[in-house]
Amino acid sequence: MSTSTSSGAAGTSQEESFPPPSISVPAVEPASASSSLSGGMTQAFCFSSGNPRIEETRGVMHLFPDIAVSSDLPIGRKSLVCVLGVPDHMTYADFCQFCASFIHHILEMRIVRTDGMEDRYSILIRMDGQDSTDNFYRYFNGKRFNSLEVEACRILYTVDVQYTGYKGSVEHPQSSPVATSEQPSCPVCLERLDQDTSGILTTICNHSFHISCISKWSDSSCPVCRYCQQQPEKSICFVCQTPENLWMCVICGFVGCGRYKGGHAIVHWKETQHCYSLELETQRVWDYAGDNYVHRLIQSKTDGKLVELNTHCIHSGDGCGSCNYADSELNEALLNSKVEVIVKEYNDLLATQLENQKLYYETLLREFEEETEREISEAVEKALSTNSKVQKKQAKLDECVREKKFLDELNENLMANQEIWKAKLLEAEESERNALRAKDDKIQQLEEELKHLMACLEEGNFN
Repeated sequence: MSTSTSSGAAGTSQEESFPPPSISVPAVEPASASSSLSGGMTQAFCFSSGNPRIEETRGVMHLFPDIAVSSDLPIGRKSLVCVLGVPDHMTYADFCQFCASFIHHILEMRIVRTDGMEDRYSILIRMDGQDSTDNFYRYFNGKRFNSLEVEACRILYTVDVQYTGYKGSVEHPQSSPVATSEQPSCPVCLERLDQDTSGILTTICNHSFHISCISKWSDSSCPVCRYCQQQPEKSICFVCQTPENLWMCVICGFVGCGRYKGGHAIVHWKETQHCYSLELETQRVWDYAGDNYVHRLIQSKTDGKLVELNTHCIHSGDGCGSCNYADSELNEALLNSKVEVIVKEYNDLLATQLENQKLYYETLLREFEEETEREISEAVEKALSTNSKVQKKQAKLDECVREKKFLDELNENLMANQEIWKAKLLEAEESERNALRAKDDKIQQLEEELKHLMACLEEGNFN
């Protein structure tokens, strides 16, 4: 792999860099899906960076389209590339380890969010030379991030990066790098952030570090502000899974949808008597028992009921009687009570809620114990009934065994008698055969004697 000299890195034009924008960056019309830059068709991706709650930088990066043949690199390319669609579970250290063989050629890396790609982020990378950029592209484009995943690294050459605007609070202004006379320092090692001597990585919350320093940070959050690159999971109703019109119980944390959706939040109140619920969209608290919004509650001096503590009434100028009464109650509470008394009232309110919850859960526990005892008694009765049936079956089985034993003995005796009678039958048959033979012999003898007698009689007659 060929390397570039530091002089080549120093000669990189400002057009190839992507420094953090200042507040005064003029807004640019959003780019379309494809535009013509540098004489060729490019793809435009809108991106953003920064903590949305504090500041947010938006811009458009123009990229060359995917290259069908790896050897056919686009004409007019620069030493800027973009890694699209890096999974959120990959930390900065994981990606630095993934491209560790080219870390010493990387001058700057910037983490941005690409619009339309949820649970993913993109990385803009500026190398120290065109040869290093081409080698980086050929080596990592299409390569799987690790052997356990099917997702592959997708790299596109970057034509231009344009910043379209900045949105942030006055308390957290973003300073322009041109306005500062000295280079900022790395929050980890406290050394100057110099692109020519060490690579710089800018996190998704716009904090810059040395690549060698951030590569040792295994967490997915920023070491400075602890902002996590992984977007928090969207809340959904625990019952119907809808993400709209959500309310969270301030006592047990149950999240349910409002009455204009599935009404599972109010069902939770009816089942548990947790009367305070926080609307996630507006961060306002609703009291189901009083059927109104409450933000701060105090105990009334006159009737002891809980009332809402407001700073003023919008109808006070109209002479509203109820508002004047509320104002008198408020003035009385503010004049006759100190901070300790208000804290005590809140503690009493919390104790009351906890006592109610204790009674509620004790009731649930008793119901559960009664249900368990009932199930146990039913199981015992069923077991006893089953035992009685088993005993009856066992008695029948014993009787059958005795009958079988008797029949076996009777069968043995009958078989023995059968053998005896077979022998007697054979003897009787033999004796009968002998008698028949003797009878036949006697008959034959008598016949011969008769013949002889007849012969003698015939001779006597003739003489």
